[in-house]
Amino acid sequence: MKKIAIIGAACGLGAPDTACQDGPEVLRSLDFLSWLDENNILLHWDAVIHPAPVASPLQAVHGVCAQLAERVAATYAAGEFPLVVGGDHSCAIGTWSGMARALHEKGALGLLWIDAHMDSHTFTTTPSGALHGMPLACLLGYGERALTEIALPSPKLTPANVCLIGTRSFEASEAKLLAKLGVRIYGMEEIRKRGFAEVFREALEIITRNTAGFGISLDLDALDPAEEPGVGSPAPGGLFRSEVSDALHTLRRNAKFQAMEIVEYNPYRDRNFATAKAVSELVAAILSV
Repeated sequence: MKKIAIIGAACGLGAPDTACQDGPEVLRSLDFLSWLDENNILLHWDAVIHPAPVASPLQAVHGVCAQLAERVAATYAAGEFPLVVGGDHSCAIGTWSGMARALHEKGALGLLWIDAHMDSHTFTTTPSGALHGMPLACLLGYGERALTEIALPSPKLTPANVCLIGTRSFEASEAKLLAKLGVRIYGMEEIRKRGFAEVFREALEIITRNTAGFGISLDLDALDPAEEPGVGSPAPGGLFRSEVSDALHTLRRNAKFQAMEIVEYNPYRDRNFATAKAVSELVAAILSV
């Protein structure tokens, strides 16, 4: 396993409730991954990126994502594994734009999007105007140029190289876009019928088929809020921490696994740091600790 560099993305202006912006600093102050060092795991906090004072959420998200893309690409180029901790999910534009640039000469990037939501709105379809509902659309080439053109010309992802897992809260317009593009979506009904492990294996086959490497974007609201309350946009009926952790354990020796992000931690909704502990457990899973 490469040395892991944790990059915080303290972005909150992409969401109506900005509280997730404090997630990375809270997790860092809690030393939520310090016990991994006791197991001789090479892991360190690299930086926490904060938005500059700007006039609009769009400018704030652009600024954070542009910095994040640079940091992620540089981290990968230095031989480290980028682990981005958010922040609202708008930071994914920066994370995966950076990784797309880093892998550009080797080939395409595959992405597994584990989330209760599809995050595939544009300003023409969004009912809320919230940018954290748009990152996947931006990465696929749909949305504001200020966000779609970060780090590399648009699009950053090919639909055939993307899978969504855990979706259960979305609008018809974003579902229509993803269906038109042919993106494979595994909703909770299919997951409960087939089992998470089987769905995860199948999704990995899809995103690794024609790609140079893949990443995982894990929104904590994919997990059931009865277990993990500390999230930005809770949606009932989600995944269990144990099944996600078990699946991540299988990636320990997968050479194509190149980066990961864990986003939407809201420390003010957490209870007894349950969700912070979930972050620690999920990171430990990819290390097989």
